[in-house]
Amino acid sequence: MTDMNVSASRAPLPRFEEAEGLGPEDSEFVRDIVAVLAKHGNLDRFGLCLLHDHFPLAADEVLVETNDSRARTLHVQVEKADRTRHAKASQWRFVPHAGREPGAGPEGGSYQEILLCTTLDLCPGHADGHEGG
Repeated sequence: MTDMNVSASRAPLPRFEEAEGLGPEDSEFVRDIVAVLAKHGNLDRFGLCLLHDHFPLAADEVLVETNDSRARTLHVQVEKADRTRHAKASQWRFVPHAGREPGAGPEGGSYQEILLCTTLDLCPGHADGHEGG
């Protein structure tokens, strides 16, 4: 299991139906993010995702992604953070430095892991693509 960054409290996210995606008014914002990613050589490593909730998670729970490469499907389920075998974070949420949440990510708490994955359970990068847990 990874060194989880699970916090006791999380700022609420909008439901998917209410979350606002990127639009023309975000073009300067996106250019700035692209410039920062390029500056650090991370254009092909990181991107954006729309932060949203479909259902609440307890402070000790995490979302875990698995996939079936033959069926070309992704699956996300809730697991207890202290019992998951999934060890590789694949999505992060930024946490403001001022008034940051306890248990947030390392290096000053600038991020929090929100989705985990592992190559042991058919996550991206699994070498043989067999079906399993």
